[in-house]
Amino acid sequence: MARSLVILLPVLIVAAGLAESNTPAAGRVPVVVELFTSEGCSSCPAADAALRELETAQSVTGVEVIALGQHVDYWNRLGWKDPFSAPQFTERQRWYAQGFKTGSYTPQAVVNGRYEFVGNQRSTLAETVAKAAQVPRATVTLAASAPGMLRVSVGQLPAGTPAARVELALTETGLSSQVGRGENSGRLLRHAAVVRAWRTLGSVGADGTFTATAPLNLDAAWKTANLRAVVLVQETGSHHVVGVASLPLAAATSAAN
Repeated sequence: MARSLVILLPVLIVAAGLAESNTPAAGRVPVVVELFTSEGCSSCPAADAALRELETAQSVTGVEVIALGQHVDYWNRLGWKDPFSAPQFTERQRWYAQGFKTGSYTPQAVVNGRYEFVGNQRSTLAETVAKAAQVPRATVTLAASAPGMLRVSVGQLPAGTPAARVELALTETGLSSQVGRGENSGRLLRHAAVVRAWRTLGSVGADGTFTATAPLNLDAAWKTANLRAVVLVQETGSHHVVGVASLPLAAATSAAN
């Protein structure tokens, strides 16, 4: 997602403690669904729709579904270049494939780094999200603490958690494309939350905690009202996500006013 123009948006001026996310919406358990997809793949729009609708409806009882649409780049040579694709999403999918017998394909859904399946299987998606919510999880707290800055705190990791790292993803909803070539030529594709940027913040300490204040580095072309910061705590060996939280950046803006 490299772009030449990157700025820190001044509207994210929030006092410490405001717009804080330390519990999921309405007491729900947060579960992250990563969808590896491409606009060049004819079976991907159905998976995008399934995840988008699930995240919007939040219909899994007791669960907050957090969507991470990651557009891979290996379809780009087959007639249509996906404008949201990036090599780092292809590499993340390959990282997961090291532990999944099925390897990499599209559309591939990965739930909490533990379970994978074909992303357009709606019933499997809902059932797997519900199952993932039963696994013990860490506490992850997010807050917009200064202009364009995100404060992250992690603690209370499940007993026996091995080495883990903390990842930050920035997502944008409401994105779509009119596809001009390839398998989806002529179609208007509407996407689940698209990952705009992804980076590693650091590793969880030996005491099972992590704290950091990280710049958001928002691009001027992104719509603030549709942006969300998502932080994952992920075991480096098993790839299991043992903690996740998200913060709508529009909520942070509102809290500042």
